[in-house]
Amino acid sequence: MISVLFAVLTALSNGAASVLQRRAASTAPDSEAMRLSLIGHLLRQKVWLAGIGLVIVAAVCQAVALATGPIAVVQPIFVIELPATLLMAGFVMRVRLPRPVWSGVAAVTSGLALGMASAAPGGGSATVHGAAWVPALILTGLFEAALIAAALATRGNPRAALLGLAAACAYALTAALMKDAMARLDEGGAAALFTAWQLYGTAVAGVGALFLLQNALQAGTLVAVQPCLTLGDALISILYGVTLFGEDLRTGWWVLPELLALGLIAVGCVALARSPLASGNTTAPARARRVD
Repeated sequence: MISVLFAVLTALSNGAASVLQRRAASTAPDSEAMRLSLIGHLLRQKVWLAGIGLVIVAAVCQAVALATGPIAVVQPIFVIELPATLLMAGFVMRVRLPRPVWSGVAAVTSGLALGMASAAPGGGSATVHGAAWVPALILTGLFEAALIAAALATRGNPRAALLGLAAACAYALTAALMKDAMARLDEGGAAALFTAWQLYGTAVAGVGALFLLQNALQAGTLVAVQPCLTLGDALISILYGVTLFGEDLRTGWWVLPELLALGLIAVGCVALARSPLASGNTTAPARARRVD
């Protein structure tokens, strides 16, 4: 229950952060794409700094969640970050949520419930044994390089989607490294934590994920980024959980409801990302405006 609680708190913080960062990144010129100057531009945006504050809160909550539960349980819960954020925004701003938003919330939450019940993730170890990190890091690096190269060869929403998936992969890697690092804290205390390479790998992967996400949000719409980010993070995290930590998932005929769950989550994320609340616009009706 502790891991689920802190996973939900992480999702709330990350969802709000994504919306704030999208609002800031959308003001950056195209000439700053994939350049460090993009971060310099964003540092002057108060709304972006607020989003970074929420990212830090989310990182602390995520560390607690991963230290107390399997990665295949914790990471998929993060798919609720966008619906939860929009519901909170509508309540705080006293905005009546349109029917597509409620439909999106229903699709994401029911998809998550169906997926978790069907897959029944669990088991596994708290640490990665032996040299299993070596092939994992090599394959992750090759996958990331291919996504970034493909993104640089295109523009607009296709680039945003590819970079969103690259960011998702980096966030999943960050979570796996963080879980392994937190296990060192339990086993050997603070000294073991601060001498573990996984802790510093977490920082590097996290910064890389943040950089890729800002470029994804700058390149295209939230509708293009969010499904790749949400589903990519969940699926790649589950892959890390199974291959690195030895966690278990149901297979066989259970794959059918699991695929249905993924479809519901994808449809729900698209519907929610189209909401005016996701772009920070609370005045225009949902059918009259799209996320820029």
